[in-house]
Amino acid sequence: MQLEQLGQQAQQASYVLSQLGTQQKNAALQIIADQIIAQQSLILKANAIDIAAGEKAGLAPSLLDRLLLTGERLEAIAADVRMVTQLEDPVGQEFEGKVLENGLRLSKRRIPVGVLGVIYEARPNVTIDIAALALKTGNAAILRGGKETLNSNLVLVKVIQEALNKAGLPETAIQYIESPDRAYVTELLKLDQYVDMIIPRGGAGLHRLCKEQATIPVITGGIGICHVFVDSSAKLDKAVDIIENAKVQRPSVCNALDTILLHRDVAETLLPLLAKRLTASSVNLKADPESFEILQQLGYPLLEAAKENDFDMEWMGLTLGVKIVDDLAPAIAHIRAHSTQHSDSILTEDWSRANRFISEVNSAAVYVNASTRFTDGSQFGLGAEVAVSTQKLHARGPMGLKELTTYKWIGLGDYLIRE
Repeated sequence: MQLEQLGQQAQQASYVLSQLGTQQKNAALQIIADQIIAQQSLILKANAIDIAAGEKAGLAPSLLDRLLLTGERLEAIAADVRMVTQLEDPVGQEFEGKVLENGLRLSKRRIPVGVLGVIYEARPNVTIDIAALALKTGNAAILRGGKETLNSNLVLVKVIQEALNKAGLPETAIQYIESPDRAYVTELLKLDQYVDMIIPRGGAGLHRLCKEQATIPVITGGIGICHVFVDSSAKLDKAVDIIENAKVQRPSVCNALDTILLHRDVAETLLPLLAKRLTASSVNLKADPESFEILQQLGYPLLEAAKENDFDMEWMGLTLGVKIVDDLAPAIAHIRAHSTQHSDSILTEDWSRANRFISEVNSAAVYVNASTRFTDGSQFGLGAEVAVSTQKLHARGPMGLKELTTYKWIGLGDYLIRE
């Protein structure tokens, strides 16, 4: 495989995409959505091969869940693609316009980034998400998924490319690095002549590799050590509902809850309620000494004493850290020390304390009386997302359409010269 050739083809395709109107881009996306459903049996057959190989290799249940495609999930993926067609196209939008004293009319115009290099692990749906968002914003993309989902991704990319061909667009707008050789990841990270942005979606090791070796700007994120702090004024029955939802609804994703922090004044009342609810879902609790003692007396069946690094873990499964804190200040201090600045929430009836939490917790998404599970492109009304950024430059939180654009300055004069 000649990666430089992929880069050249992607760059040329990006020039074509950047000139497309919204109607043309939406038509291509509709064809992709239709083809996902039409080719469902072929996609699921390839995915079954990946699942069987993953089970044989001993992949964790959370990873297998991320890898799995079903008819229902494909319907949802196609629906997300169709939703993107309904979203406003940011490309070409002009903003922050002004007229200078010398008569020069200035504005900023949104334009595509160019070519995206996206590296991700066991999430075949990401292949479609990236393609949809890239095409809507006029970007080409070079994709590199994990070896555990190779068969699924190859079929999905083939479906996308066939749809692009039907739409009269270059198939090379979306390309895939077919070899599982990790050397191609390193090569992609240095393909700065053609690739304009690297987006890694995976574990801490992948993000570290990209930051250390890339000669291209990298958008980091997608690693979530997410917290919920239950304040002394919180409605405890509602708190139990939120904690259960944030942990149990889909524990394998980055916005699932990893640690609950309980105000000392409500801990003895809340822990029995939580124990009863979480037992039913077989949640393993990693508890600090104080909460461990209370939960042990309650006879909680899946209880362990928290170790030194347990509060630095993104569990990606049915495990939850528990810690009792004296007040809001130590809760914020704990989050600052252990959070990955993804999603953190406070449950409280005191708006002044909620506002302090919002102000002092510098995560990409901060919630009051809501589950961390809402940090998602679809939930935010962005359509499919390409990633959740936890860095502070260019984009934060779910990256939708606007986050895949940049801008150029437009200056309009009347044969104007600088004095």
